[in-house]
Amino acid sequence: MKNFKFKINGTDYNVDINEVEGQEIKLDVNGTPYTVTVDKEMRAQKPRTTVVRSSAAPRVSAAPSGDVQRASAPNPNTAAGGNKVQTPLPGTILDVFVNVGDQVKSGQRVVLLEAMKMENNIEADSDGTVTAVNVRKGDSVLEGDTLIVIS
Repeated sequence: MKNFKFKINGTDYNVDINEVEGQEIKLDVNGTPYTVTVDKEMRAQKPRTTVVRSSAAPRVSAAPSGDVQRASAPNPNTAAGGNKVQTPLPGTILDVFVNVGDQVKSGQRVVLLEAMKMENNIEADSDGTVTAVNVRKGDSVLEGDTLIVIS
């Protein structure tokens, strides 16, 4: 599900796109469900997910509440632009703890993600400098979305 915020003629609208099938889009506008038909067929964008098996298991940390939190797994196939920290599952960004230019250490918490009614700490998987922050507090993300880039 993607979430968008619009301001039209001074009125704020919160739009959640729930499903895209052909020319029909099911969405909620400020909590009210609508089915919209468009003139051209739309395709739902599915995140590209690459599964890479590494010798080490993904880091797991415990939140103060005692819930187990998953971090994104290291990706040895980093792009030339840096190491991408991606979301392991769909959810909502509760907080972003870094800004562009910040120095981070491997294992440092960079994003707090709410998924399936649980808070998940997303941690940096390498040392470096944050070169891009692609999400803000309140954003909805899909599995595999790039949250930050570290180089």
